[in-house]
Amino acid sequence: MLYIGVDLGTSAVKLLMMDETAIFRKLYQKNIHYIFHTRAGQNRNPQDWFAQSMEGIKELTSECDKSQVAGISFGGQMHGLVVLDKDDQVIRPAILWNDGRTAKETDYLNQVIGKDKLSEYTANIAFAGFTAPKILWMREHEPENYAKIAKIMLPKDYLAYRLSGTFCTDMSDASGMLLMDVKNRCWSKEMLEICGIIEEQLPKLYESYEVVGTLKPDVANELGFSESVKVIAGAGDNAAAAVGTGTVGDGRCNISLGTSGTIFISSEKFGVDKHNALHSFAHADGHYHLMGCMLSAASCNKWWNEEILGTKDYAAEQTDIKNLGENRVFYLPYLMGERSPHNDPDARAMFIGMSMDTTRADMTQAVLEGVAFGLRDSLEVARSLGIQIDRYKDLRWWCKKPTVEKNYCKCHELKVDVIESEEGPALGGAMLAAVGCGEYPDVETAAAKIVKVVDTVEPDEELTAKYEERYQQFRKIYPTVKCLYEK
Repeated sequence: MLYIGVDLGTSAVKLLMMDETAIFRKLYQKNIHYIFHTRAGQNRNPQDWFAQSMEGIKELTSECDKSQVAGISFGGQMHGLVVLDKDDQVIRPAILWNDGRTAKETDYLNQVIGKDKLSEYTANIAFAGFTAPKILWMREHEPENYAKIAKIMLPKDYLAYRLSGTFCTDMSDASGMLLMDVKNRCWSKEMLEICGIIEEQLPKLYESYEVVGTLKPDVANELGFSESVKVIAGAGDNAAAAVGTGTVGDGRCNISLGTSGTIFISSEKFGVDKHNALHSFAHADGHYHLMGCMLSAASCNKWWNEEILGTKDYAAEQTDIKNLGENRVFYLPYLMGERSPHNDPDARAMFIGMSMDTTRADMTQAVLEGVAFGLRDSLEVARSLGIQIDRYKDLRWWCKKPTVEKNYCKCHELKVDVIESEEGPALGGAMLAAVGCGEYPDVETAAAKIVKVVDTVEPDEELTAKYEERYQQFRKIYPTVKCLYEK
């Protein structure tokens, strides 16, 4: 049988198809072009996601026996707000996860409602990218649209709804809305009251590997599939990526570098960082995880190379990087504000430490190192909680030069397991589809069967020491310049 995973990302829709032996049959990718609305945020018409996903599924299955397609599932960008009216029409363009317009609403939740109360209700505090502040923003700035809301959903859930007709979401993605009681895996009545919504406006909650329905007849006919093809709930992109790297069960860790960057720690038990510097979310394996998320990761590299240097040859720009751990230029990777661990939507990127002998390569190196150091900030929070991590799984590196890629891993002082596949969320989606269709009894069994480690990078003692000194300098910069961002 064949299983399809759809990765609805920020910059592209990616699809992967695998068979029952976990052999990847085909990959598909289509870039997405966004409508910019604010200085810090983006909007997108959800109907475009569906159209592009349908196009991708058709292309993906164009040369296979379509009768063998058994299930479809998803990994999707988190926190976005998709709203439909009573006639199932999209009310306004979706407000995406990296939209910074909700600073006022975020402050209201954290300062007026209170971080302690939010943590009690949802296991998290408010971040500008979360869904609940977006709902409050709509209530304040678009009351007519707010009054029309019949259904509230997340980006990938719009795809599931269009494919199956089931109004649904999964536990992992819902955790990032600030509307869910993560510990008890249900909607928070207190948060619904704060946002002025009722439970009927929210989708039914499923575990990521559960079947939500089958293809609607018109969709099945258009795709050439059987109406019996199952639609499985899927997961938020980071949870799906974790499944795709085998980061399931207890005490596993991965780092994912896409448009945003995350450090992800799986756990069989529920836990909350007492300072709420890390997110405490439900995991796609049916358990829980802690996650630190920086808003700009690969997007920093893309901005620096394409917008500033005017090139798409990333590898060429890294050719002259020679002295790892010795660069005197620092870069703060806050192009769109920052989430973990600073929770500062007003933070901005900067270079510091340039001199007359600073080179182009030094600046490029600083960008790459700044992202690595930014992620280590979250790793240090996890360590402060007593979590022992000696290795992590490398999902998606974007520096495109193996020697640089591997050496930057060492600034975290950890072993790095390199995974065979780089298609984390799409692969995770396909794996969840396989579990939902009964190909595997659970997510951990699927991960043990499918995920392959092809290399392990060991820390270098000398280089690690150099990066440790550099990181201790880096971590002092944001607290020092924070006052420059304050309004």
